[in-house]
Amino acid sequence: MIQKLLSVFQKNPPALPRDVGNNDVAKELRQRKWSVFLAATFGYGFYYVCRLTMSVVKKPIVDSGLLDVSEIGIVGSALFFAYAAGKLVNGVLADRLNVRVFMATGLFVSACANVLLGFSATFWAFVVLWGVSGWFQSFGAACSVVSISTWYDDKQRGSFYGMWSSSHNIGEAITFIGTAIIVTSFGWRWGFWAAGLSCIVASFLIWRFLCEHPLVYGLPDGASEASSALTKKSLTAKQFAVFKNPVIWTLAGASAFFYVTRYAITSWGIFFLEAEKGYSTLEASAILSVGSITGIVSTFFAGLFSDQFFGGRRNAPALMFGILYVLATALFVFGPADSVIDSISMLLFGFALGALIVYVGGLMAVDLCSKDVSGTALGVIGVASYLGAGIQDIISGYLIEGGKTTTAGVANYDFEMAGWLWVGSSVISLLLAASVWNAKSID
Repeated sequence: MIQKLLSVFQKNPPALPRDVGNNDVAKELRQRKWSVFLAATFGYGFYYVCRLTMSVVKKPIVDSGLLDVSEIGIVGSALFFAYAAGKLVNGVLADRLNVRVFMATGLFVSACANVLLGFSATFWAFVVLWGVSGWFQSFGAACSVVSISTWYDDKQRGSFYGMWSSSHNIGEAITFIGTAIIVTSFGWRWGFWAAGLSCIVASFLIWRFLCEHPLVYGLPDGASEASSALTKKSLTAKQFAVFKNPVIWTLAGASAFFYVTRYAITSWGIFFLEAEKGYSTLEASAILSVGSITGIVSTFFAGLFSDQFFGGRRNAPALMFGILYVLATALFVFGPADSVIDSISMLLFGFALGALIVYVGGLMAVDLCSKDVSGTALGVIGVASYLGAGIQDIISGYLIEGGKTTTAGVANYDFEMAGWLWVGSSVISLLLAASVWNAKSID
């Protein structure tokens, strides 16, 4: 029974090669490439809808007395730690399995976990279900990158990788606007239920429109290597080459500190604006959504920008956007409570983050590796990134809870120490990314 179930995830065998000079075959190739790109982009966007629900409901849950801030931090870290381990394991598996079924399954199970969270009433139920969601969340990015790496050639890959990366901004915008309205109108439980039900629908759309490896349809492989099925041994050797490369691990460190800041703002930003600067849940969500919307533009064009103006090199634009990222974070954390200034800080933050998601969060590492192990490269970056995000959630929770005082029954929070953690991490990320300026490909 188990063997039959696992067989669903196996790759289908290559079909006989077809002549792309034929108009009908060429048309099918174009259609499938766009189907892959759109399914990966919007499908992964809905992964984020399930992943970010907790960011919107933190304050209402704390206010209800169900969990305190430290417990919320531990719950949030459960997703990040499970996601970190899953990014590595499932990144390796994505190079070997049927990405269409694999990606659809991940979103479906994560969505079901969200639905169950809406019924939860204990700390450990939150930890377990949010952790389960984190593991299955890790299916999404690897499957998306493997799909783009195999369907698009070297000249197109950076551009389409960047455009796909805008999916996280799409998911954030839906969450910070749509989920916030639902939570404000109907309560925090409906935030989980709405996210879960919408993502169940999205999982079926991924299953329908994401295509397998092009060789399965007799179409040419987009990777620069010969379009022939790789032996298990050669694939294994290339995967080990990724693990042994110190440059990949340096980039993983840069991404880890980048993710500390990224998820500090994404996970705690609404709570910070409510507790530190006095905004309502809807007002705070609207300010954060500014960054998500502007990030769509920078993420969408980041790969194209580096391809067209820097000859496919990512180091110079990564440095430019890294400096902007540090400045925007500092303005958000240490700036005055002013809706215009906070919105501007999020505009700049989202613009910088969107590009760095492309460069530091994956593409710089993918560029250095054989394209048929893109999932493995992304897995190494991912495990470091989400370990950083998970550790951040725990430390931030304790720092914020440690600075809590109560006056006349009203809780007040001191975010100074947490703020320095968030800004300092962005500086370290910038320095690590700059340290591999002249890194060469390991192909």
